[in-house]
Amino acid sequence: MAITLLTTLKGSMLDGFFPAGWDLAKMDECASQPPETICDRQPWWSPRFEPVPCESLEEFDVKMGHDIASEIRDTANDGRPCIMILPVGPMGMYKWAVYFLQEWNVSCTHVHGFNMDEWSDADGNTQPGSEPGSFEDAMTQAFYGPLGKAAPAPNQRHFATKDALPRYAEQIAKLHKQGGRLTVVFGIGRAMHIAFWEPHFAAEFDSVDEWKAQTHRIGARLHPLTIEQNAITSFKSRTTLVSCYANTVGPGLFLKADRIIGGCDGVLNRGMMWQGLSLWCTLRYGPDPWVTSSFMPTLPGRLFFLKDLAGPLEPECN
Repeated sequence: MAITLLTTLKGSMLDGFFPAGWDLAKMDECASQPPETICDRQPWWSPRFEPVPCESLEEFDVKMGHDIASEIRDTANDGRPCIMILPVGPMGMYKWAVYFLQEWNVSCTHVHGFNMDEWSDADGNTQPGSEPGSFEDAMTQAFYGPLGKAAPAPNQRHFATKDALPRYAEQIAKLHKQGGRLTVVFGIGRAMHIAFWEPHFAAEFDSVDEWKAQTHRIGARLHPLTIEQNAITSFKSRTTLVSCYANTVGPGLFLKADRIIGGCDGVLNRGMMWQGLSLWCTLRYGPDPWVTSSFMPTLPGRLFFLKDLAGPLEPECN
């Protein structure tokens, strides 16, 4: 008998830790596929969904940034509002989006940016947007600030505060009626979340349709996997600085995208990574509310990923 998590979980300190709806054996099967098959089309994928492997982080950042800039340029050329739900993570693509927009002399005055999430306390209160570590500050430093005079007007930059987030759905719907095009830019969490829409939220709803209708959550309770992921990726391992709560958009917004631009860049060093399982489950698990990211391939667009994340996801001793 193999000695793995699947054979030793019962009675361990991890027994009851993972979301109740996760099929861990199915997840392991997803992650055990040959790396060269990762782009093989699945029956539930949108015909216009495309996974895009990248050889390096530099290639990943440039391609994802180019896709964001192209969406902004194309909507400008069409005279349509560009509606974007935007993440803080991944981040490297923003400098390239700025670069291409400036090279093409494209203004972002028609862009309406909606940040998908923000750290909060249990009541949804957030830090001032200028505070280091806030997602508003990160977006200003990485995207809006470098755009200079070509940036969207301040009233077209929306951040997931307790007051602003509940208005997103109405604002986006209004822009849609004006001919706007909604693009959702996203990364995928260790717990397979999109934004901070966590897997354990699925237990609260009686149907997939009810789950899909949720537009946002104030003071969302985060899974420990999410907290540790962010300790590693954003807080230089300092878990004590990570909030246990966040405000976040829900599937009632991010699954309404006309187009998606996703990114997985979670390669560390020495052959290690944190995002390989998340990528494989996104592409192979099949749509399931307990695996939030599994719905994204059902939408048109692209998912850029570092080729190393495809694996093989086997142990290394180095």
